[in-house]
Amino acid sequence: MKQAHAGAHAINRRSFLRLAGLGGAIYVSGLSGWSSAAALPGGANEDFFFIQLSDTHWGFAGAPNPDARGTLQKAVTAVNSLEQIPDFIVFTGDLTHTTDDPQERRKRLREFKEIAAGLKVKNVHFMPGEHDASLDHGEAYQEFFGKTHYSFAHKGVNFIVIDNVSDPTGAIGETQLAWLSDELQQLPPQARIVVFTHRPLFDLYPQWDWATRDGAKAVELLQAHANVTVFYGHIHQEHHHMTGHIAHHAAKSLIFPLPAPGSQPKRTPLPWDEANPYRGLGYRQVAAESARPTDYKLTELPVLKG
Repeated sequence: MKQAHAGAHAINRRSFLRLAGLGGAIYVSGLSGWSSAAALPGGANEDFFFIQLSDTHWGFAGAPNPDARGTLQKAVTAVNSLEQIPDFIVFTGDLTHTTDDPQERRKRLREFKEIAAGLKVKNVHFMPGEHDASLDHGEAYQEFFGKTHYSFAHKGVNFIVIDNVSDPTGAIGETQLAWLSDELQQLPPQARIVVFTHRPLFDLYPQWDWATRDGAKAVELLQAHANVTVFYGHIHQEHHHMTGHIAHHAAKSLIFPLPAPGSQPKRTPLPWDEANPYRGLGYRQVAAESARPTDYKLTELPVLKG
């Protein structure tokens, strides 16, 4: 498993609690097994946190977000304004809005990359969404951001990025599943593992394309490990789900919110709320504390600094 460049900025408990207060309620997943994992010989046990941003859809224009060209920049400003610097940032796909024009696709990817370069934290991980990659099997995406699936480690936690969008049918594929199996075989059963995907690995609502065709195969591989958490995007809203002992957490979008699964006939964006601009949009802070190794804290933060 490849070792990531570490932009190490550990936070203490007092600092974390101050950060958490910025975003209001804290969701505590209470992952089982973190205590035993932290006690493993050689296992790092340090405070750290990262930021998850998702579904920026750069290039989108329409009534669901009259500030479509300004929202991503506002989010970058909000992240840069955090009192404590995150260890790293991850974008969980749909960096750009889909287009049939290959040149326009590259233009959007280039512009997105230029805006993301404004983040103070330079340890940033990207992955494609179906809007970025499904029409050309990730060809243009890889020109700007490199591999669509990869792994890295940070402070004792093993992070695995799975591409479930470059195949236009929404599948991971046998080749990548074999790679995932090899990655997992290098890790002990108690290893702490965080998976990033764009689509959910479970069948959340296949009628709206909120699933991965062979996601069950990936979940089956991951089930052999005691401490696995999955963070994903795609559905443009906060959502939490368990498959066995594995917690799955969807993040909000930075362009427009979508309805709850099956709550309306079509998967159309929720309308812009003039009384509460940017309502339903936001990003997420994910923190692990050495003093509370069994907790994994998620804090939802607004696009605009509160």
